[in-house]
Order: sequence, then C-alpha cells, then structure tokens
Amino acid sequence: MAVNHLVEIRPFVAFRPSLSSPSLMATALTQIAARKPAWLKVPAPGGPNYLALKHLMRELKLHTVCEEAHCPNVGECWEHKAATFMILGDVCTRNCAYCAVAHGTPAPLDAGEPVRLAEAGRGWLQHVVITSVDRDDLPNGGAEVFAACIAEIRRRTPGTSIEVLIPDFKGSERALRLVVDAKPDILNHNLETIERLYRLARPGGRYARALELLRRAKQLDPGALTKSGIICGLGEEWDELLTAMRDVRAQGVDILTLGQYLRPSDQHLPIARYYAPAEFAELRRVGMAMGYRHVEAGPLVRSSYHAWEQVEHATAAV
Repeated sequence: MAVNHLVEIRPFVAFRPSLSSPSLMATALTQIAARKPAWLKVPAPGGPNYLALKHLMRELKLHTVCEEAHCPNVGECWEHKAATFMILGDVCTRNCAYCAVAHGTPAPLDAGEPVRLAEAGRGWLQHVVITSVDRDDLPNGGAEVFAACIAEIRRRTPGTSIEVLIPDFKGSERALRLVVDAKPDILNHNLETIERLYRLARPGGRYARALELLRRAKQLDPGALTKSGIICGLGEEWDELLTAMRDVRAQGVDILTLGQYLRPSDQHLPIARYYAPAEFAELRRVGMAMGYRHVEAGPLVRSSYHAWEQVEHATAAV
C-alpha cells in the first residue's frame, strides 16, 4: 500500500515507558506498534537464483546472516547474486536484545570455512558480504578467519567485491589491523543504536568502543571505504538519532545505513514505533548533508541491502 498523502517531517518525541517492568513496557509498546505497515510486506522468496543459492549454501555447509537473522530481503538480494555469509559458526557469545542469532557456547573453529566460502562465490556472486557472530572466546575474536576468507576470495574470483561486517573485537587494535591489512573493499561495523539505549539493546558492546573502531579503521587505511548502520524503532528520539548519525560521521565513515527494527520474537525488545518511508527519506537527506558519500535509508534497509550498489555510489561520490 503506497502512502497516498504527504507526511510532514518533524522531530518527534518517542514513547518512553519505564524500563523497570519489561512486561508493562511490551504491553504499552504493542499498542503503538501492533500492526506491521503495508510497506514492510515483501513477497516470499523463491526465484531461481534464490533456490540455487540456498542449495549451494547447504551443500557447502555455510551459514548466512540472511537466513539466521530472518532478513526480509533475502529473496531480493539472492536474486541479485549477493549474499551475506556468517562465519565463525552460528552461535554468538553475546546476547543482543534485538538479534535473532542464537547465543551460547560456540562450536570449535572450522578450518575449511574460508575455502568453502570462496568456492561458493566462484562464478556466482558479484558482491560478497562477510560477517560473523561475536567470538569473545577467541584471542583475536576470529579476525584471522576474516582475513583468510578475503584472501581465498581474491585468489579465486578477483573481480568479486568484498565487504566485511565485523564485530568490535572487544576493542583490540591488533584484531582490527588483521582485517584491514587483508584489504576488503568496504569495512563495516554497525553502531546499531543510540548511546542511551546501548546497555539495554547491546549489553556486550560499548557505544564509545564502536566509534573508536570506526575511527581506527579509517586511520589504518585512509583510502578504504568504511560503513556503519543504525536500527530505527528501538525507542530513540529524533534528536538522539541525528546525534548518533553525526557521531558516526565524525569518525570519517563514508556509508551509512538506516532501517526499521523488526522484532524477531516476543523474547526480544519490542518495537517502539514504525518509521514511515518519508521519514527515512528525510534521514537520508540529513545524512547526505552531514557529508556521507552514500546513505541507504528505508524501512527494509539492512547493512547489506543493495550493498553491491553502495560501493558504486560511494566510489562515484569521490
């Protein structure tokens, strides 16, 4: 259903119930975000490229965040021959309150994963995004595996563009350097939310640490593209959202993504509000005015949504 009237864009005051009672918070916010807007509905995946890629992932025993995180864009992206691989297993050592990925004790590292991942992209994928669960149990958080995946893809399909969406590595500069030295086309680390909500939504992370990682990445390789993303609808106010956008840009970040939070289950944080498409358009306009090379903003936008185009837009903006 298209929006058939103009929406006035103005700063809003988000509903902020007491966080002392999760059940009351969930009940109150359900009244605000009870129905999913029509603009969030997408066709069920099932095209030929999607089916072939799904079969390939199972055959090679690979995980994708597209599936593990219940991404609504999986059908569209896989039809465009773009996928986001999730390395280092499918169990995370952290428990972010908005994330659908399982948490607990991870399995041992799979030494053959980088080769299998590279084989999946051979002659098939035009743009590869590599992300991972958090592996706080490993000395470098799995940074060596990111580097190995990049090297194997470069060896087999040098024409494939590579983006990495990395964890914070608990602030380790050594781990970050291992990834940066592997020369991905884009290095991404998502801020995810505003500073006020960080301990609630992302208890294992730190707002300042995420910004510091982005700053260091640009310092280590000033010519490389850096990227970050923010989830909208967790309870942030408009001014807080703009402050987070400015904080990310202050670290020299080139690309920003902004998308609607969709609650994976009733065990996750409730949706505080839905943003209209016109509001995302305004956020994109504001972000471009802040100096970003490219801003991808929309209800269905995720970190790797249209990632194959983001590289082109950001490079063209130089």
